[in-house]
Amino acid sequence: MISEATKALFEREVAKYPADQRQSAVMACLAAVQREQGFVSPQSEQEVADYLGMPAIAVHEVTTFYNMYNQQPVGKYKLNVCTNLPCQLRDGQKALEHLCHKLGVDMGGTTADGMFTVQQSECLGACADAPVMLVNDRTMCSFMSNEKLDQLVDGLRGAQG
Repeated sequence: MISEATKALFEREVAKYPADQRQSAVMACLAAVQREQGFVSPQSEQEVADYLGMPAIAVHEVTTFYNMYNQQPVGKYKLNVCTNLPCQLRDGQKALEHLCHKLGVDMGGTTADGMFTVQQSECLGACADAPVMLVNDRTMCSFMSNEKLDQLVDGLRGAQG
């Protein structure tokens, strides 16, 4: 299931740690799987566990703890809106609701065209910029008013045209 090219990435990551601490590369291995497949399936978790010599449940615990690992296919753009207390106090929940309404999906859902997945997330570490969101686990967006959310979504849609 996991390609030889990705397994070669595993080898490079494992080489960074002492031989008896292979499991330290679990996050890097999961990231490599996700880059290849778009998400981390239970079968992929098992393959990573077998490769690193650790229990599959330990790999699953990592996958489920961090927001950055998708456990199912997601849209081309994954939009994580912070709903922790500081963002809540500055309309984080309203931003999430606006985004879901605009895209016609429930929280956690993906648009029919496969373009957007909307998720809530825990603290993104930019409380002073609330409400905040993270696009594709890489790009932080601050002060996300309804207008800015609309501009972001419309801009991403336009980039596809």
